[in-house]
Amino acid sequence: MATTPSRQPRPDIAEHLAEAIFSGHYGPGDFVPKELDLCEHYGVSRSTVRSALQTLVSAGMITRISGQGSRVTELPQWHLLNPRVSDWMARFARPNPRFQRDIFAFRVAVEPFMARLAADNAAAADLLAIETAYHGMLAALEQPDKQYQGISYDDYDVTFHEAIFAATHNVLWLQISHVLKPAIALLVETSNQSADELNDSMERHRRLMDAIRLRQPDEAETAALSVLERTGRDLGMACPTAGLAVMRGPNAMSYSCTQEPDS
Repeated sequence: MATTPSRQPRPDIAEHLAEAIFSGHYGPGDFVPKELDLCEHYGVSRSTVRSALQTLVSAGMITRISGQGSRVTELPQWHLLNPRVSDWMARFARPNPRFQRDIFAFRVAVEPFMARLAADNAAAADLLAIETAYHGMLAALEQPDKQYQGISYDDYDVTFHEAIFAATHNVLWLQISHVLKPAIALLVETSNQSADELNDSMERHRRLMDAIRLRQPDEAETAALSVLERTGRDLGMACPTAGLAVMRGPNAMSYSCTQEPDS
C-alpha cells in the first residue's frame, strides 16, 4: 500500500531574511532579493513571499520601494522591542558594538531602579525565585559544562534578573523584561567569560540578592550598579558604569553615562 509522502514544513522566509540582515549579509541600504527570486529559491507562492516581506516591513527592518524592491533600513528604524525582532537579534546578530552599547545603556538606566522597587515590594515567592536562580548559577559554575539540571549558567543569570523585574510587582516593567529577555541574554552570554570574572560576578549578584531580601533599597541600587559595572568591564565598554552620574529628582531617579576625564 502506497504511503502519502509527508509534507515539508513551509520555510520561514521572514526569519531567514532576518538572519541574513542581522548577520550583516544585507546591511542598511542593501536590497534583499526580489519577490520572484525568493519565490523560486523557496518554492513558494508570491503571496507567501509578500507576507514574509510585510513581516519585516512591520518590524521596521525593510522598506518597500515601488519598482525597485525591498531595502534594509537603518538600525534606529528597527523595532527592537518587538518580541520577534528581539529574539532574532539574540539568535542571529553578529558581535555588534552598537547593539551591546545600547542594550547595556538601557540596563544601566533601568536595573538599579528595578532593584530599589524589588527591595520595597518583593514577596516571599519573589525572593524564592531570585534565590533559586542565584543558587542555580552557583551550581552551574561547579559543572565542567556550566550547566545544572539541564540549564546553563547564562540562563540562570538571565532568570535572576528577570525575577528582580517581577519582584517590582509592576505589570509594565514585567512586560518590558519579557520583551527584552533575548537582548539581555545576548549581553549576558557575551560578558560571562573566565572563572575569576564569574566568581567576582557571583559575589556582586549575592550582594544584590541580599539587599533585596533585607529590604534595603539604597543598598540594592548600589549592588545593581556594581553588577553592571562588572558587566561593562567584561564587555570592554568605552563608557564603564564607574563613570556613571546618578541624578535624583524629587520624584524620579535616572542615570547617565559620563566619560572619565583624561588623565
